[in-house]
Amino acid sequence: MPVSRRAVIAAATLAPLAGRLSWAAEPLIRRPIPSTGEMLPAMGIGTSRRYEVEPTVEAVAPLKAAVQAFVSLGGTVIDTAPSYGTAEDVLGLILAEPGLRQKLFLASKVDAQGHDATRAEFERSLKRMKVESLDLVAVHNLIDVDANLAVLRALKDAKRIRYVGVTVWRDGQLDALEAVMKREKLDFIQVNYAIDNRAAAERVLPLAAETGVAVMTNVPFGRDRLFKAVQGKELPAVAKDLGCTSWPQVFLKYVLGNPAVTCPIPGMAKVAYVEDNLAAARGPLPDAAQRKQMETFIDAV
Repeated sequence: MPVSRRAVIAAATLAPLAGRLSWAAEPLIRRPIPSTGEMLPAMGIGTSRRYEVEPTVEAVAPLKAAVQAFVSLGGTVIDTAPSYGTAEDVLGLILAEPGLRQKLFLASKVDAQGHDATRAEFERSLKRMKVESLDLVAVHNLIDVDANLAVLRALKDAKRIRYVGVTVWRDGQLDALEAVMKREKLDFIQVNYAIDNRAAAERVLPLAAETGVAVMTNVPFGRDRLFKAVQGKELPAVAKDLGCTSWPQVFLKYVLGNPAVTCPIPGMAKVAYVEDNLAAARGPLPDAAQRKQMETFIDAV
């Protein structure tokens, strides 16, 4: 039976309400996009699954509230893709709010093959989201990567997009990702990375730091795998040292403790999750010794 984030948060030993909200006065951690030096808040929203709802005003209302809370708390990065069901259409309804688009760093992807099909897919994404340009477009899962990077660079030259990148979603793609990073000049990569899935930290994240590539990280909760592992367990001692009051904050602080990571993009479909996740991007981050303690704890559960 799946374990919900709500159940895990409720079971954790939490600080009093005033303590839980003390982080709100601190600025969000910001990290640079190495290719330009532009600073991004170090926590974004991923729209896979959570934003794949019926694109109606009623169904989208909770998601719109989450995005509004995200922006009000200093967040800017939202990541989506044409393959995420209705997510781009849902964002189109949310972005209809006047002035909201200008406050966001909006990222999507392409996974078509062939110049014409890829250009058409890009234009379709703009139409679905009701925007005129995107901040980042990445080649999804390295599909037709050389041809699609050429298309994206042409769009960048035409100022239709500002950054280009590539994504993967499973560890078996890391060798291929590493090869692309060595032969291509990229602004961003997107890769799976979590406290119990550290394969990307072996070669890909160091290579990103070495070559000046920004890193978005997928599924920092392991698609609820981590919540299941810690259900019924109290937060470890290191959580207090880091100001963490929930398991999601522990998991996200771990990811952000790797300096090569620019921005994790967990799904945030509720205001409460936005508030909780953004707390992880404020205050102290774990040092090498604390990260090792966190790994040891998770590896033992």
